[in-house]
Amino acid sequence: MLTEGILIKGVGGNYEIMTKGGRVTCKARGRFRKDQLVPMVGDRVMVLTGEHGSGRIEEILPRKNQLVRPPVANIDSLFVVTAAASPDPDPFLLDKIMVSALSQGIRVALCINKIDRADPSFVEEIYQKAGFRVFPTCAKEGEGIEAVREALTGGLTAFAGASGVGKSSLLNAIDGRLGLKTSEISGKIERGRHTTRHVELFELAPDTYVFDTPGFSSFEVIDVRARDLIGYFPDLLEYAGDCPFSDCSHTREEECAVRQAVREGKIAPSRWESYQILYEKLKERKEWEK
Repeated sequence: MLTEGILIKGVGGNYEIMTKGGRVTCKARGRFRKDQLVPMVGDRVMVLTGEHGSGRIEEILPRKNQLVRPPVANIDSLFVVTAAASPDPDPFLLDKIMVSALSQGIRVALCINKIDRADPSFVEEIYQKAGFRVFPTCAKEGEGIEAVREALTGGLTAFAGASGVGKSSLLNAIDGRLGLKTSEISGKIERGRHTTRHVELFELAPDTYVFDTPGFSSFEVIDVRARDLIGYFPDLLEYAGDCPFSDCSHTREEECAVRQAVREGKIAPSRWESYQILYEKLKERKEWEK
């Protein structure tokens, strides 16, 4: 019997599917490999169920979006997580994650965790000015957790960010039933340990799911063209229409309205710097690489 479900975990070619009748452990049909289609956590799938809670994924239903890192599908919103300190915030990494999500039509918010270790106001101001919702939190003390919990009502939400920023700790604070494994960052190199090894989807309430995802130290923007990049920097886009040049790249032109807004303090310098670096990288990318 074919049953629809949502893929909540995949490790080593084994997949767990949540259906109305409960969890089913599955393999995927061989033709997916031939079609170079890999099932992703968050996929809506059709499962042929067998005995003893086993089955086979017969069809992957059309995705409304997907990310390569973290590898998740059908996301409604993304919480980009940074730490106020230990490790220090990396604005360029945050901006790249945000661009990738916005290019897929995903709502984006920023969570600044570990506010007990440093003042988050500088980072908070940058992204509030850019138009993003910002949630300062301390998972350890429970500070700011209720605001995040309320923002998660309905849909599929992923938490993504560098290793060691406390994504799993945040999820444990949001719902103590999860019991996700956590660890402190390395004191010698200020780098987080990868306590989360794979993507997993958890149900917090009916129709409310969250992804726990592995951390990472590098991230590349794909499927975005240089000419479209300005559309994924809403704070820059607000001023781009005032440029005197119809083909302005908003990177070098002295009379550019975006550059003027940066000089006047209306746009954070780090945001414009991220845009410049990404624009040059994307401009150099060949069409077949996109």
